[in-house]
Amino acid sequence: MQLIDEAKLQQINSKFSQMKTHLATGGSAGNAILGLACLGASTGFIGKVGNDHYGKFFKENLKKNRIEDKMLTSEHLPSGVASTFITPDGERTFGTYLGAASTLKAEELTLDMFKGYAYLFIEGYLVQDHEMILHAIELAKEAGLQICLDMASYNIVEADLEFFTLLIHKYVDIVFANEEEAKAFTGKEPEEALEVIGKQCSIAIVKVGSGGSYIRKGTEQIKVKAMKVEKVVDTTGAGDYFAAAFYMD
Repeated sequence: MQLIDEAKLQQINSKFSQMKTHLATGGSAGNAILGLACLGASTGFIGKVGNDHYGKFFKENLKKNRIEDKMLTSEHLPSGVASTFITPDGERTFGTYLGAASTLKAEELTLDMFKGYAYLFIEGYLVQDHEMILHAIELAKEAGLQICLDMASYNIVEADLEFFTLLIHKYVDIVFANEEEAKAFTGKEPEEALEVIGKQCSIAIVKVGSGGSYIRKGTEQIKVKAMKVEKVVDTTGAGDYFAAAFYMD
């Protein structure tokens, strides 16, 4: 995954105009919440979109799937977009323009946004606004929620390692990471990384693609095998829907 600016997004869109494309809602938190809603859980989504086609599409999808809409709208920036390139083996690469999503501010959050839920799921793409993230955690804790963090991408972790360390050590209850993100955080391979992360939070999960996942709670550790499929078509969102199923288990 690479963060891109609006100019690069326009270049990508120009290339996409000559290719077969599909529009879908996304983001680590967005995918996980959608998965939970489809499984019958009561869910809500806090974020910010632009006053544009993508923003309207996102909000319509929330309504369609009975996800409580707690969205704010920016009149100054377009909605964030993750341009996803799928290779023939089903793997994907992202070029992510955060847009309006990155302008959600601490003062725009209220306690009522968090009431009535069990978990706050934070995606790593937005941890760059330390004040906003810490205020969201403060409000969520006040409302009695557990804090869950998806590390998002190894380069996001590398760029803000000190803050990720603070969050996981002091505030976060459940951590989701893939093997690259776990290595960026700990410098270690999956099983050793799991042990390091697991000592800093209640539950740690390290996903290893077709190898399944490692889960640690306290001193208990298990490995969950991945289900085998004949052909991998698209791995986009696989880890996010894994998280949704994990919450429902």
